[in-house]
Amino acid sequence: MAKKKVEKPRHEPTKRQLSRWQQQKRRQRFIFTIGMAIIVVVLGLLGTGVYYQWYLPEYKIRHETVVKVNDTKFDMDYYLKMLKYYYVVTQASMTDLTGLAEQVVKAIEQNELIRHEAMELGISVSESEVDEQLNSYDPPMSEDYRDVVRTQLLVARLLDEYFDKQVPKSAEQRHILAMFLESESQANEVVARLASGEGFLHLAGELSLDAICKENEGNLGWRPKGVLSLVFGTPVLDEYAFSCEVGVLSPPLPDETKTKEIGYWLIEVLARDDEARVAQLKVMLLGSEQEASEIRARLEAGEDFAQLAQEFSQHDDSKYNGGNFSVSEDMMGAAFNDFVFNSEVGVLSQPIFDDTVGTKGGYWLVTVTEIDSNRQIVDDDRALLKNDALNKWVEGLFTNPKNKIESYLDGTKTLWAVTHVIGD
Repeated sequence: MAKKKVEKPRHEPTKRQLSRWQQQKRRQRFIFTIGMAIIVVVLGLLGTGVYYQWYLPEYKIRHETVVKVNDTKFDMDYYLKMLKYYYVVTQASMTDLTGLAEQVVKAIEQNELIRHEAMELGISVSESEVDEQLNSYDPPMSEDYRDVVRTQLLVARLLDEYFDKQVPKSAEQRHILAMFLESESQANEVVARLASGEGFLHLAGELSLDAICKENEGNLGWRPKGVLSLVFGTPVLDEYAFSCEVGVLSPPLPDETKTKEIGYWLIEVLARDDEARVAQLKVMLLGSEQEASEIRARLEAGEDFAQLAQEFSQHDDSKYNGGNFSVSEDMMGAAFNDFVFNSEVGVLSQPIFDDTVGTKGGYWLVTVTEIDSNRQIVDDDRALLKNDALNKWVEGLFTNPKNKIESYLDGTKTLWAVTHVIGD
């Protein structure tokens, strides 16, 4: 017969024990609640820090659209990569970076417009061609710059397959002689020397202020219409050469935009410290001896230096300050410094020639020696004409109303991008 199991007597807690247990449970619940609250606060603080210190200033802005071309969007991260690329390629200085930032926006827009329009013309490049070009560099170019390489390949293909057909292989051409001179009075002197029997080529080699004309003694060879405007950056030669008769010398043809590597100073020393070798001046930079002499005569007649400087001077550092300019020794060219540190204070200089500065303006003399109504265009001239056609085509893409271009960059975002490029 099995033994009957004897149960142990149950221990009933006292009221005091129950009260202490309940206090312990409440204390544990309180500690747990406080602990969870602390964890929530800490996580909240961490989240807030991440939000304000990383998400907003880094992640969010990098993924914001900054440029949109038709239906294609480009975010800040893309723009930043392109800015770094052009910063390195152009070897821009930090001071040039803000201006470059604006140019990069246009480059992004232009690359996309070219890609889209080339596709409309049935011209494209494959991804494998882009890969091959990227890998052709040593070291290989980053995948970040696929669009840059694609555009380069597209432009080459457009020139070969599309614009080559737009430019004729032969055209009327004229054999042109030209020289560029500093003033109308000098041009008239040369006209007189030509009339007396001196040779055009000899005088152009001696006097022309354009490097190409001087190097070739004025002989610009056979040229189709439009090429000289591209070579010299001025329409003056084309306009005369393709409207004149053979053997007729042009009158002096003014050109206000053509640059030359000479200028003439008018200087008055206001104060000078001979020991420190510094001086306070009034200066004007003029484009020719003739102009400088005319301005000097007006000053001698009592006209205001500041007004004439603002109207005529080509020295940007003083032009809008009434001609006022401070210098130290050797800051400028030898002829400039020689007058500043060896002349009397308060004396207006005669025109001072300086071949270390650049000025705009001058006069052309042009003549045509022969005309050929249908002459083959040399490869270099065709390349210029094809590139000109391409540039005009690209300009037309920007003005075409079917293309919608939007930029969302403002000063703050541009500064953010520039700062990151400098920081990297």
